[in-house]
Amino acid sequence: MQYKKNAWGFTTGATHNDFNGFGGDAFGRGKTWKPKEQWMGNAKFSYDKGPLNVYYRIDALHEDIQSKGAINYGNYKAIDQQYISNRILQQLQGSYAFSNKLQMATVIGYTDYKRRTKTTRHDFEKDTDELTTGEGEQDISTFTSFVFRTTFQYQLSNKLSLQPGIDINSESAGGQRILDDPRITDYAAFISAEIKPTSKINIRPGLRFIKNSDYDAPPVIPSINSKFILNKQLDLRFAYAYGFRAPALRELYFYYVDVNHNIVGNPNLKAETSNSFTGSLNWTPFQKNNKVYQVSLSGFYNQFNNQIDFETLDSVQYTYLNINNAKTAGFSVENRLTAKNLDASLGLSYIGFYRQFYNDKIYVNEVDKKYLWSPEINASVGYSITAIKTRLNLFYKLTGKRPQLVTGINAANQQALLVAETEAYHLADLTANTQINKYISVSVGVKNIFDVTNARNTAVASNSIHNAGSAVAVGYGRSAFVGLQFQWNKK
Repeated sequence: MQYKKNAWGFTTGATHNDFNGFGGDAFGRGKTWKPKEQWMGNAKFSYDKGPLNVYYRIDALHEDIQSKGAINYGNYKAIDQQYISNRILQQLQGSYAFSNKLQMATVIGYTDYKRRTKTTRHDFEKDTDELTTGEGEQDISTFTSFVFRTTFQYQLSNKLSLQPGIDINSESAGGQRILDDPRITDYAAFISAEIKPTSKINIRPGLRFIKNSDYDAPPVIPSINSKFILNKQLDLRFAYAYGFRAPALRELYFYYVDVNHNIVGNPNLKAETSNSFTGSLNWTPFQKNNKVYQVSLSGFYNQFNNQIDFETLDSVQYTYLNINNAKTAGFSVENRLTAKNLDASLGLSYIGFYRQFYNDKIYVNEVDKKYLWSPEINASVGYSITAIKTRLNLFYKLTGKRPQLVTGINAANQQALLVAETEAYHLADLTANTQINKYISVSVGVKNIFDVTNARNTAVASNSIHNAGSAVAVGYGRSAFVGLQFQWNKK
């Protein structure tokens, strides 16, 4: 619902999702996709007049996930778990134009997240439930985060503008699975510029200065983006950025143990740094009337120091670790055709990664390749039938075979680097939207047309954090939907 009068505006919305789960045994227990109920709501109040634009927005979520364990036929009991999450996100955002050359924008955000774990033992003979007493089985974990960001935009001339600002990010956590009620805060000042020496060249350099409460950040973090218009049909873009990421609180302290996960935090994690390079060539060979054909060729290369990733502690428990040297590289080709009633795209990407583990633990390297590669194809076709006010959309995605480097035990019972491969699979959705009149529209469609549920994995049983057997859950099968939308505008 949306309402606006003069400079004041109000928007609100609500959503309810009730999912009964998928898979499991004959009694509806041990489901691969857990039953989940969600209630979501939002509201926004805004004021927009003259040089001032300000709004306050609140989003709320209540989520209830049910996980029913398998029946123990020795005593006819089962362990059930319930995960109840509540999240409230508040944001105050505003901008003010002092003049045509100077503007200011500010964002203040606060998120409060609470997750309750309730574990019970169900007795089928007595039809009773009792609370269990194991570690972490009755728990409330809380996370809060605060964000403050102010940016100024100052235009010195048509060829040069500056964007200085400050940025503060703080998060804290507490609960039985959180050690010592920790808090981490980032303080940053930054400045970027937009330089246009000619109408065909645009360069955006930037510098960021960070002070982290727990980790030593680099004295300065640089970045640069550039665009060169070669002619009316062709433009070239390059970018470089140095990255710094301190570990998140959940990676340091959170003990996340349930029926699907057994992950413990690692308080000894180091901060992650990276160098990232990207480039793209965009070509529009045909553009006439309502018909446009575009081709984009892009590539990237990333190099990480102390990348944060997963490591197995034993056959069932996992934690986070730092990888000394990790690299990712790849390229993609995107094609897009737009006509009067037609919008179609076809894209191909090929991505590879390389990882070298830290030296204080010895692994036998069972991998004979520097990079492991995986392909992906995306395609979409949309067509409008104006005579009946209907839009048809077909989406398709092929995920190629995905190799993954994992730590585990080889045939000689040694700690080793192994390759786990997830088989290729493809997904497709078909939707149709019809405008009945100026107030009502109807949507129908089929999701997961090929009815894909699982993809086989060669090493998931012993090296996956989800302990899901020999298959990776991809989807919960083919489904159909019908939607009805009512929109009423009053001027």
